[in-house]
Amino acid sequence: MGKKRIDKEFKIEAVRLASEPGNTQSGIERDLGISQGIISRWKRELFRDGDQAFPGKGRLKPDDDELRRLKRENERLRRERDILKKAVAIFSEDPNRYSDS
Repeated sequence: MGKKRIDKEFKIEAVRLASEPGNTQSGIERDLGISQGIISRWKRELFRDGDQAFPGKGRLKPDDDELRRLKRENERLRRERDILKKAVAIFSEDPNRYSDS
């Protein structure tokens, strides 16, 4: 049997249940059939990332996705700048250098 797919709502509900008076994390993990200690990890992620926690398999949190997009754009702009610098250098050279006279 493969890994279970657990969605964001399930994780949030598990953290909520484990936080209720009278419940324990280990008891909720056992009742839900999830690994011991996983609710602690989910709690940390939820505290750290808030609404952006648990974006889903293969997805990035919106801030991380934006950062990746900006890094790609920055790299593209650097390449364009370097090409323009080379072009300026070529056209700034002695014009007589390429003439037939």
